[in-house]
Amino acid sequence: MANEIDKSEEEWRGVLTPEQFHVLRNKGTERPFTGEYWNHKEQGVYRCAGCGEELFNSDTKFDAHCGWPSFYDSLDKSKITEIEDRTHGMHRVEVVCAKCGGHLGHVFPDGPRPTGVRYCINSVSLKFEPKAE
Repeated sequence: MANEIDKSEEEWRGVLTPEQFHVLRNKGTERPFTGEYWNHKEQGVYRCAGCGEELFNSDTKFDAHCGWPSFYDSLDKSKITEIEDRTHGMHRVEVVCAKCGGHLGHVFPDGPRPTGVRYCINSVSLKFEPKAE
């Protein structure tokens, strides 16, 4: 099997839903307050919907009142890549999965303590794994 990042567009279309493909591979954005996890409160780990990499823990999730899942920290900084994004006339920092290159969302400097950052992530870019009991 090819490395996740080396998958062709056709291979990605074969494993992702159309909405996942739009967001993860074409840097799309789901509408606020529509995603599966924006108001999700269960304990567990949020993985990349593209490759399964563990990205965020529910312990760092908070309600940012923005309509997307928000986290004040990632599980491991090496599992995400931050890229300057100047599209749409804005200056933002895009967050992508370091393993597969899938677009997750953006990070902003307006989060709570202890980090002061807000990872604003598309629900469709994530797959939740509940904490084992």
